[in-house]
Amino acid sequence: MRKEFSYADARPSGIVLSETESDIIEAAALKLAAQYADYSLHSTDLLHAVELAAAALPSRVRRALIAFRDESNAAGTLLLRGLPLGSLPATPDRVEDEPAWTEVAVATLGQLMVMSVLGRSISYSDEKSGNLVQDVSPKRGAEKRQENSGSILLELHTEDGFHPAAPHFLSLICLRGDRDGRAATVTGGIGDVLPHLDGETVAALRRPEFRTRFSTSFVHDTDEEVLTPPVPVLSGPEGRPDLRVDFHGTVGTTPAARAALAELEDAVLGSLRGIVLRPGELIILDNRRTVHGRTGFTPRYDGADRWLRRSFALADLRPVLDDLGEGRSHNAITARRPARGLAAAAAA
Repeated sequence: MRKEFSYADARPSGIVLSETESDIIEAAALKLAAQYADYSLHSTDLLHAVELAAAALPSRVRRALIAFRDESNAAGTLLLRGLPLGSLPATPDRVEDEPAWTEVAVATLGQLMVMSVLGRSISYSDEKSGNLVQDVSPKRGAEKRQENSGSILLELHTEDGFHPAAPHFLSLICLRGDRDGRAATVTGGIGDVLPHLDGETVAALRRPEFRTRFSTSFVHDTDEEVLTPPVPVLSGPEGRPDLRVDFHGTVGTTPAARAALAELEDAVLGSLRGIVLRPGELIILDNRRTVHGRTGFTPRYDGADRWLRRSFALADLRPVLDDLGEGRSHNAITARRPARGLAAAAAA
């Protein structure tokens, strides 16, 4: 288990919203919240209204989002600073205390406006009760989990990289920062890393010789370790490959694969960018081009701990329409299925 990450500060690269721009976004969010207060966040009507309301985002921000959507960048990340948050309840330290979206309406709708420029919001019914926007805060008793509810160092990973419909984009908006300034969100983009990998390593990473362990939140009906079928870590264009790996849960199935995985991890660790998020900052990750993790911190469970909210998006919903249940929640892929069925789902 790694003890710490070393990283370059990502904050200077952020796009800063002016106070006036933030006020315009807040007004648009409040108008939506008043119109749709009785709606589920999964409502198609509400989500379409959010997409229309995204016109409240400054044109320079929308332009940057469109470019990131189409071309990504070397780091696979984009940072926005100065988003409105509205009034906030206490940081939840138990799942049952997580607020309804209407209690965090300004931050929730502002985040979804941003994500609507990148793709179509989606969630996963296996995880976080299928919530479309999810609370990321330390939970009592979960401190040592390799999940967002923990507070130990979170190893670098592709979000839900084991899932057949893993998100293309994810965002994290900071509602409350870590008071000790220790909890840094770190990312490692394949565009930064690729120049440091030799041809033999890249060739090995492109072979289907890697398996990734399912997150425990997606495995409800077995205590056995569940792994994907063998797949490559790198795929896609030679000069702009996609990356899918979990350095805590991915294993090589051959000696060459294991050696390549170690080389990749060393290169990623040497190219990390990171930021201790502050309130109103939103970091967007291209989940096909970067891995992310978090340094450890110490929660106090006093209602003022670090609190982020997470949102996912797919570039296109059509490939998964038959797999969507209520609204934008992807049906469970693990419940009541035997282990070999899980592998088949991951391969689909």
